[in-house]
Amino acid sequence: MPKRGRPREFDRDKALRQAMAVFWEKGYAREFDRDKALRQAMAVFWEKGYEGASLDDLQAAMGDISPPSFYAAFGSKERLFYEVVALYAETVGSRQIQALEAEPTAREGVAAMLREAVDIFCSPGTPRGCLVLLGAINCAPANRSVHDHLLSYRVEIPKVIRKRLQRGVTEGDVPQGVDLGPPVSFYASLILGLAIRARDGTSRKALLAGVNGAMAAWNALIAAFVR
Repeated sequence: MPKRGRPREFDRDKALRQAMAVFWEKGYAREFDRDKALRQAMAVFWEKGYEGASLDDLQAAMGDISPPSFYAAFGSKERLFYEVVALYAETVGSRQIQALEAEPTAREGVAAMLREAVDIFCSPGTPRGCLVLLGAINCAPANRSVHDHLLSYRVEIPKVIRKRLQRGVTEGDVPQGVDLGPPVSFYASLILGLAIRARDGTSRKALLAGVNGAMAAWNALIAAFVR
């Protein structure tokens, strides 16, 4: 009798890839609207955050798709989240940058950016707050890469504000010699605060009142840091 070889260890990832290949070959994916599913997943992550959103939540939101369909389309929950964040930044998040850059002065641009942020954070029909700011603030060590991915987006906020203020210096509506660090830090921090307060249920009216108060401090804030 021939000797039996040692049982091979089950390669789950390989089996999953093989199942996905069969799935695609049979053509089931042709009926799957990937772009629509991505937007549906965005709503789930926006509301619940990365760790709060389960695979069951995501599959249900995407039309009760099966696990093979999910993995065939997106690979993993983490990869799906990265795609969702990119979509959010390109569509929702870009509105604040456009508002900042469209106005003729730095002051008007910052005010427009903050008001646009309030509109996004309090918009009917979408979760309150901001996916990029709140989607993965406190993560388990296993999800550190997700936290760091969102951090890479958040650190851009003061950079774009600084860039707009530097443009204001060049164009003459921000004084030469002003230390841009304090106003940049102030208004970047305000955006995070607006997102948290919106998530907590603060009214749009109250948030806009805070924006108006912050903009009333513009002249004094700029003047205080002219070198």
